[in-house]
Amino acid sequence: MEEEEEAIGLLDKVLEDEDVFLLEECELGTPTSPGSGSPFLMTVKVEAGKGLEMRKLVLSGFLASEEIYINQLEALLLPMKPLKATATTSQPVLTIQQIETIFYKIQDIYEIHKEFYDNLCPKVQQWDSQVTMGHLFQKLASQLGVYKAFVDNYKVALETAEKCSQSNNQFQKISEELKVKGPKDSKDSHTSVTMEALLYKPIDRVTRSTLVLHDLLKHTPVDHPDYPLLQDALRISQNFLSSINEDIDPRRTAVTTPKGETRQLVKDGFLVEVSEGSRKLRHVFLFTDVLLCAKLKKTSAGKHQQYDCKWYIPLADLVFPSPEESEASPHVHPFPDHELEDMKMKISALKSEIQKEKANKGQSRAIERLKKKMFENEFLLLLNSPTIPFRIHNRNGKSYLFLLSSDYERSEWREAIQKLQKKDLQAFVLSSVELQVLTGSCFKLRTVHNIPVTSNKDDDESPGLYGFLHVIVHSAKGFKQSAHLYCTLEVDSFGYFVSKAKTRVFRDTTEPKWDEEFEIELEGSQSLRILCYEKCYDKTKVNKDNNEIVDKIMGKGQIQLDPQTVETKNWHTDVIEMNGIKVEFSMKFTSRDMSLKRTPSKKQTGVFGVKISVVTKRERSKVPYIVRQCVEEVEKRGIEEVGIYRISGVATDIQALKAVFDANNKDILLMLSDMDINAIAGTLKLYFRELPEPLLTDRLYPAFMEGIALSDPAAKENCMMHLLRSLPDPNLITFLFLLEHLKRVAEKEPINKMSLHNLATVFGPTLLRPSEVESKAHLTSAADIWSHDVMAQVQVLLYYLQHPPIFFAELKRNTLYFSTDV
Repeated sequence: MEEEEEAIGLLDKVLEDEDVFLLEECELGTPTSPGSGSPFLMTVKVEAGKGLEMRKLVLSGFLASEEIYINQLEALLLPMKPLKATATTSQPVLTIQQIETIFYKIQDIYEIHKEFYDNLCPKVQQWDSQVTMGHLFQKLASQLGVYKAFVDNYKVALETAEKCSQSNNQFQKISEELKVKGPKDSKDSHTSVTMEALLYKPIDRVTRSTLVLHDLLKHTPVDHPDYPLLQDALRISQNFLSSINEDIDPRRTAVTTPKGETRQLVKDGFLVEVSEGSRKLRHVFLFTDVLLCAKLKKTSAGKHQQYDCKWYIPLADLVFPSPEESEASPHVHPFPDHELEDMKMKISALKSEIQKEKANKGQSRAIERLKKKMFENEFLLLLNSPTIPFRIHNRNGKSYLFLLSSDYERSEWREAIQKLQKKDLQAFVLSSVELQVLTGSCFKLRTVHNIPVTSNKDDDESPGLYGFLHVIVHSAKGFKQSAHLYCTLEVDSFGYFVSKAKTRVFRDTTEPKWDEEFEIELEGSQSLRILCYEKCYDKTKVNKDNNEIVDKIMGKGQIQLDPQTVETKNWHTDVIEMNGIKVEFSMKFTSRDMSLKRTPSKKQTGVFGVKISVVTKRERSKVPYIVRQCVEEVEKRGIEEVGIYRISGVATDIQALKAVFDANNKDILLMLSDMDINAIAGTLKLYFRELPEPLLTDRLYPAFMEGIALSDPAAKENCMMHLLRSLPDPNLITFLFLLEHLKRVAEKEPINKMSLHNLATVFGPTLLRPSEVESKAHLTSAADIWSHDVMAQVQVLLYYLQHPPIFFAELKRNTLYFSTDV
């Protein structure tokens, strides 16, 4: 009886404070030198010419994530002991069988990784370039069988935990808030995590270990004794991963069509559906044989988001209604223009209020309320502004109506469906289980993640062109009858298309000749769209769906912006064919990298083209005066300027400011206060561009390129922080100063349209691009300059911009702790 009471009392304490159930304290290694912090936060000395010991950085970063992983496994095991103790009492929380199902193999996995960590840690602490640890990774790989057992049981474990939570309040409280110990020297002693999230960690870990093996092999010499062992470990890991991928990754789930082929996602996006007379936002998924319309389920905190299927049509049964059928269907009345304008004004006013609250350091609750109101208005605008009807019909029953924002989008959906329908498709009915599996896969498969109510749709991975595309729209042929014709130009910008230019209307002709030139800024752009319209002045021609006169799209076309074709000094003339119409246009691309050549100044008395250490020593300052003054002026009156740092200032103004700073003229401040803000922003960029070597130095450039390419987040974090530590003090202090300024600029993104990605695109090459001699050593051709290195330069700066605040003193003291999620 006493034992029973003791077990129940023990369990009550779990609910109050799980810390009392910490298993025996596991020593995860101790630092070997005073002040060195955690074993994986050791100083790496960068010797000139030798570069960084990337191998050590990869390993020490992996150790950081291993410690966190072991703490997570430990947190999972914490409640197991008291749960087992109560299982044999008259008031069991869970049965022994339920406990063994939920915590299946966790103890084994914990012991494998604890042993691995304890053996690897001293090897990294007492580092030697010839140290061998391949056998440890080989042994870890050989024990992957335990993970296979875990994966096979994973789904049952989750279902059992879910059922037990629903039927037992005590277990529900335990499973909703497990305490995970923070790493040593971390400010956070514990974090709260759900059991569901922790049970996923072992599945995630297999992929992480494989990434680390990739990184290790890349930085291990072929003649090193570890090389064959790591190769073997990687082979085992990859074979294991491919054998269980279908179990652990819904993207790879073998969902098949009725013909036995793999069903694939072809296209998805957010569309406005008119359902029962009202507009609803839906996420639409086009698979190889079915169109599925879904909405995002509301789920409780900590749960994985899921989709709820509203309807689906097998493509074999999908038809587009004829114009007559469209006219017979209910008409959709457009939202009044003045109400749409009111929404836009409200959104603008709310944005201003939020900025005022932030400036006045208002209460966070007030800011959150304003943000919520703004989202509601943006959401309403998103729902009510589309007017272009896109109807689809199930030949066996119901019709559905979407409203879209552009003809191009409607054409793309229609053409994608029609292309799939050319295949030999079969009609089918999905069982409830099949429909659940298909809808369940949507969350992982989706390519469009966010509701498009804000401008934060940057695609960090996107390659493409950065610079200016000059386009001349010459003429068009192929029209069968005279019309009033014009063209619009769109380019993709971070994953979504933006209309950039529109020609004048050429009236009453079959051969319009516009000959109009446009300069379009490209930001990672890959495609140029040209749409040709007939301007409609005839009031008798109205759209049957919304009773408004609309311009008719005559043709649309899209071309890939091939760097080799457009990256020339000469104009490239091309013809785009669209529905029998041919539009002739010319393009010329100006790359930003052409203006990034570094030439040291012959006059060491100025600031432009002079080493940053020379300038700061002369000024007795930590950050050059020019940088401080330009930043101060931008923050004073340019931080809300649309396109700040992206829109060019007048060249003569920038040269005038350069001359004044070089001469240290006493009228600098007066001149700055009168100067156009884009010229001041341009002067700051020019200063960094004309440094004799980049701010992040030529010497460390190869290491930055290697560090940003690391696959494992912990290794990358470790490496990128060590690189900052390795910079000369004036460079590091100036970089951190600029970093915080750019973050403040990005906070105003709703107004200035400059996201962190935009700013990284502008400044990345400026701060990292090697000087001319170094550049030639690393790059083989003009195409390489933009396509490879500049994208990496952007990614390096973006990495630091997205990182929590970095402080000089902490970085130099080696006490900055890297929080690494595994």
